[in-house]
Amino acid sequence: MRFVKAHGAGNDFVLLPDAEDELTLSPALVRGLCARHTGLGADGVIRLAPGREGTDVFMDYWNADGSVVEMCGNGVRCVAKYVVDRGLVNGDVVQVDTRDGVKPVEVAARHDDGTVAAVRVDMGIPMSTGPKKIDVSPARLVDCPWSPPFPAPGSGKLTVTAEQRWWEVTTVSMGNPHAVGLVDDVEQAPVATWGPVVEHDDAFPRGTNVEFICVPERDRVIGRIWERGVGETPASGTGASAMAVAAHLLGLADRQVTVVLPGGELFVDWSEDDLFVTGPAVEVAEGNLYEDLLDNR
Repeated sequence: MRFVKAHGAGNDFVLLPDAEDELTLSPALVRGLCARHTGLGADGVIRLAPGREGTDVFMDYWNADGSVVEMCGNGVRCVAKYVVDRGLVNGDVVQVDTRDGVKPVEVAARHDDGTVAAVRVDMGIPMSTGPKKIDVSPARLVDCPWSPPFPAPGSGKLTVTAEQRWWEVTTVSMGNPHAVGLVDDVEQAPVATWGPVVEHDDAFPRGTNVEFICVPERDRVIGRIWERGVGETPASGTGASAMAVAAHLLGLADRQVTVVLPGGELFVDWSEDDLFVTGPAVEVAEGNLYEDLLDNR
């Protein structure tokens, strides 16, 4: 079976074209493909299946831990690049079917050879789900089964008592859940310790993506991402969207911002009706999966 390795701003995926809708993914197969040392290595797997109800393609997206996910903003750009570059869709607009509804994806830039370089995605309407205070006390970090056993440095908008430390986050739904919090220094942010604690907090029964941001200018947000079911990733399209929305709701940013992430920059344009993200889509390799890997799914 053919595969393509692709990424959007460093957030990488294994694409599995399945035009005949014959492949059934499983958590074991996804974890095997995403394993960095024994598989292909990726943040997630995307099966490209036939589109439903007149759409061009269905994006069957799974996180690296084998969990099924509603939507991925970087992944959907890679899907659009795949189908446009191969002539499976004519023109510059692709209707991508996802578990979070249909996402219109538009080619924003092309390379000299005509292949897709950047893509603009209609991410839909963000939903603010309010602020929450999450317990990130040092004792909880040590006891958390998902976190390394060392305390995190103080950072961001905190309420500190002798016993407990609270981090205030702005929660946003982009079809999937996000918790966005301010920090003083993104590079020094306690992503590896606070990220898993917030992801698995009781406030988020289905888990949440966690974003750490600072806002040096009204048109610029700097952030890092702890992705639900994956860990820290270089970029996230829905994460960048949530960062921009939270920064605006906090009164720190305008509706058009550049979100600077470890993997690159994404441009977010939040109009009154929809939110759009523009960013790169890159393919790095393609080949065949051995049948024994598929047999072990």
